[in-house]
Amino acid sequence: MSAAALHTSALHSLPLLARGKVRDNYAVGTDRLLMVASDRISAFDVIMGEPIPGKGEILTQMALWWFEQLKDICPNHLTGDAPERVVQPDEVAQVRGRSMLVKRLKPVLIEAVVRGYLAGSGWKEYQESQSVCGVPLPAGLRNASKLPQPIYTPAAKAEFGAHDENITYARTVELVGPQLAAQIRDTAVALYTRAAAIAAAKGILIADTKFEFGLDDAGQLVLMDEVLTPDSSRYWPAESYVEGQNPPSFDKQFLRDWLEQAQVAGRAWPKTPPAPALPAEVIARTAAKYREAMQRLVA
Repeated sequence: MSAAALHTSALHSLPLLARGKVRDNYAVGTDRLLMVASDRISAFDVIMGEPIPGKGEILTQMALWWFEQLKDICPNHLTGDAPERVVQPDEVAQVRGRSMLVKRLKPVLIEAVVRGYLAGSGWKEYQESQSVCGVPLPAGLRNASKLPQPIYTPAAKAEFGAHDENITYARTVELVGPQLAAQIRDTAVALYTRAAAIAAAKGILIADTKFEFGLDDAGQLVLMDEVLTPDSSRYWPAESYVEGQNPPSFDKQFLRDWLEQAQVAGRAWPKTPPAPALPAEVIARTAAKYREAMQRLVA
């Protein structure tokens, strides 16, 4: 991993299209994008002022590893070209190891969420309705229970800064039509099933994850964005898993827990900008969680 953290990229040789919570996307001609994964981190939809050193590189290398494991299930957006070749020499340090040069696609504005365990908002909803996103579930499940089989619980992508909205499968049919809705659902479940088996063999449980898809010029469904990183997935160490309890996770849950207790001007942080300054210990421990997930999977 490079020593210098990158909070915000600043490439002068390519047009900036968008800055997300983590990624800065640049146009490369009309048919490709350069996706630069910064070291920014967000929680409660607020971007922190301090970067997490190495995070962008970890996310990128994990995504590349997963794309390779899953390429026979669904084509992905990688071009196979080196990102360093499309920037100027003085910009190489900003992209090396943390960038993907990808095909420019027409995004499908549905987050394909697959859950293998009952956790987070799914657990909360189950307690109220014994279902998640309209999918009925058996009685008697507990927090962190493994589901009888993975379930597909899509979300509609929101504008930047807003929360994605959980929707039913029927709503996805209304949005994109029955054929594409079914293809996204079936592909997402197949991807999760494969990934969960690979991760379990390495001592990691993937409680849930989200996939994003786009369409190429031929109308083919293509897996895009990040895939199966700690930012898009809930990773649990198998050795710490106990049904009925929230297992420790390889993601930003440590940061969220700290923020829940954070004080700003003597009051609890209201989960709106600006974010409180992160202590060095919180930064270091969050970075360690990401590194451990990478080391367990790819080793």
